[in-house]
Amino acid sequence: MSSPDAELKDPHISSRNELAEWLEAGNKPKADWRIGTEHEKFSFHTETLTPLEYEGESGVRHLLQEMASRFDWVPMMEGANIIGLEAKSGPLGGNISLEPGGQFELSGAPLETIHQTCGEVHRHLNQAQEIGKDLGIGFLGLGFSPKWTLAETPHMPKGRYKVMSEYMPKVGSLGLDMMYRTTTVQVNLDFASEADMVKKLRVSLALQPLATALFANSPFKEGKPNGYLSYRSEIWKDTDNNRAGMLPFAFDDGMGFERYVDYALDVPMYFVYRNGQYIDVTGASFKDFMAGKLQALPGEVATLDDWSNHLTTIFPEVRLKRFLEMRGADGGSWRNLCALPAFWVGLLYDDVALDGAYELIKNWSSDERQALRDDVPRLGLSAEIGGRSLLDIGRDAVALARVGLKSRGKPDTLCSDETTYLSPVEKIVDAGRTQAEELLDRYENEWDGDIDRVFKEYAF
Repeated sequence: MSSPDAELKDPHISSRNELAEWLEAGNKPKADWRIGTEHEKFSFHTETLTPLEYEGESGVRHLLQEMASRFDWVPMMEGANIIGLEAKSGPLGGNISLEPGGQFELSGAPLETIHQTCGEVHRHLNQAQEIGKDLGIGFLGLGFSPKWTLAETPHMPKGRYKVMSEYMPKVGSLGLDMMYRTTTVQVNLDFASEADMVKKLRVSLALQPLATALFANSPFKEGKPNGYLSYRSEIWKDTDNNRAGMLPFAFDDGMGFERYVDYALDVPMYFVYRNGQYIDVTGASFKDFMAGKLQALPGEVATLDDWSNHLTTIFPEVRLKRFLEMRGADGGSWRNLCALPAFWVGLLYDDVALDGAYELIKNWSSDERQALRDDVPRLGLSAEIGGRSLLDIGRDAVALARVGLKSRGKPDTLCSDETTYLSPVEKIVDAGRTQAEELLDRYENEWDGDIDRVFKEYAF
């Protein structure tokens, strides 16, 4: 999710075309394409294995304050509350944000190589571990909270989350679980043109269920198996279907920036940010906002910053802003935080690999893509589409990603190229076994049903 937004100073929107032009401004030449990796994790008290509350000597506020005082971070405030951190300077920038249930997120800077991205991940986790050791705080990378009930999960003091929390039960039964008990890892990638955006969007939407299966890592709920390999993915099926899903229109003739604008304009609003406050406008139309017809803000007219904010409240499997966000993966282990960007960069940033990936998915129908997405949370790599198992498709896709990364030719200081970061997913497709299945096996056997072992053996 997004950090607090800057005060709005840009001009009012005068036409729908400006919204499409705002998206189109994300076009970049290939030499300027970058990789932005975001990952969330659960924070917990190592002594009691309970989630961090906001206040207290070992709470979230203190954790953020310690990060700011020890390292190159600047506090981000909402009123009197510190709710995130911004990097002061340097190549490893980005920000740290606070998610609804106290999940701790690094939103990385746009970087040129996966070597840099992985270095950024290591730097962040090393900092978090150093402070966590002193404060008795641990961090866990799973896609769904393995032990705590919704009632046991604290709420963080951010205005946008209050608005969303009140709205979610009106539009789905699992929206609060999504907000407070899930984590994800995603990668944000660039495009060169409208046509390039459309091709990448179609490939990544069709293969997003594959990413969900490869990175499935949420098989527990409240101390027991929940019947899924990726319960986080299952939750999205009943969160808010007006703003989630597989975007079937993206495969229609005429798809482009304007068509996505039309979709986004039909998604009901959550809030408007004014004077440091989130104003509840849930269910309102952005079109009415553009015309100055919001009941909560009579006469107030939308700006491009409002448009940017509105796009952050839309949650499809792949989200278009001025880049494409891959949103299908569960939060995961340290090694998988570098593997996800490696997988998608390999597929989408090389023409040969992208063409090969398009060949994999080009004949799938909308109904087949949706059925695959619906099956994957439970079946994982055993799901099928077009007469093939997702495991077989995954082997082809991972091989293409390796080709793409090799072709990029981005060595590190030891002359290793970016293919080294594919190792975790290559092991998964070789063995046909995900981290979720590994966890379930250990829970049933080695752990003898003791869910507390996951905190001790899978924490960062």
